[in-house]
Amino acid sequence: MIPNTATTYGSVTKSFHWLTALLILTNIPLGIYANGLPFDTSEALAQKALIFSLHKTIGVTALFVAIARILWAISQPKPASLHPDRKVETFLAETVHWLLYASIILVPLSGWIHHAATTGFAPIWWPFGQSLPFVPKNDDLAHSFATLHIILERVLIISFALHLLGALKHHFVDRDLTLKRMLPGTTDPEITPAPHRVSAPILAAGVVYAAALATGTALGLFAYEKGDVVTPQLATVETGWEVREGTLGLTVRQLGSDVMGSFQDWTAAINFSETPDADGKHGDVVVTISIPSLTLGSVTAQALGADFFAADTFSTATYRADVFADTQGYIARGTLMIKDREAPVNLPFSLTIDGDVATMTGQTKAQRLDYGIGQSYPDESSVGFEVVINVDLTAERVE
Repeated sequence: MIPNTATTYGSVTKSFHWLTALLILTNIPLGIYANGLPFDTSEALAQKALIFSLHKTIGVTALFVAIARILWAISQPKPASLHPDRKVETFLAETVHWLLYASIILVPLSGWIHHAATTGFAPIWWPFGQSLPFVPKNDDLAHSFATLHIILERVLIISFALHLLGALKHHFVDRDLTLKRMLPGTTDPEITPAPHRVSAPILAAGVVYAAALATGTALGLFAYEKGDVVTPQLATVETGWEVREGTLGLTVRQLGSDVMGSFQDWTAAINFSETPDADGKHGDVVVTISIPSLTLGSVTAQALGADFFAADTFSTATYRADVFADTQGYIARGTLMIKDREAPVNLPFSLTIDGDVATMTGQTKAQRLDYGIGQSYPDESSVGFEVVINVDLTAERVE
């Protein structure tokens, strides 16, 4: 029998039920396993990304299965409880059912939004892209939905366990047909259908979710912390041009995808004149960068770790350069020091000056191995050697 009746679940409902259970039992352990995997070598990172991609792909599949299941359930009669006289038991069972219905939508959806809001790392295996409409790339947003995903997952696990225990109780203690009528074949118990009261269980499920979110908030789980690395307070610099606004960004290649990030805290001591001196120099610049202020999508913590920037030991980087005219505008010729290593880096840039306001845009590249960054990733199969650096700023002349 395909559709439900007032006393029996149809084959479509049964198929959705067991498929959903299979996806849950597969994907939750898979996510926990992937989260615990190391990523200290190229091979380990590739393995971690593989398992996470599988987890995300199954999660998106589970979301669409859940939507289809709910739409089917709405169109079907719900078989009556075998024990309508047990009001408390029936109420608790309905509450758990509503928790499960909400969870099988909210858990994969929150994970998908987290994935869409961040950059880099394990992709979803499908041809429709990795972004979602109206979901910007934002680390705070990604962290909030990652936390929400974990909290909702806990509700799902508890609800699933209660649902399973209830089914086993009916089968082994009550010895009734509650479990059997969800198995293949048709079981039509002789009962009188009783109306379902859904408002109270829905309200109870909402209270459970509100309590879970309130607990997560009280524990500070939604607070975005990048770790125990202390961000240094950069000293005020003397400069001929004061930066009013600007972006110091970088792009790295990881597992075939670009991961974009930026440093939130940096200073620039700029001395510049439209007229060059006798050596053709237009000025000089010293940029000091707070390494712990880096945000780099899903790999921020890894980038700040000991094998990469080692931000807890080397909290700042410095770029010193002289500025010369160039065929494309200007070029800063200098050296970049990261950790305890220094290497030459030239930055070509365009410059527009309107009165006392200057707008500058430039891009250059650096090699991570020149600075001992990511030495346990000696090839480009996991992390690319080349790092693209982008600078955009607006500065005002200081009188």
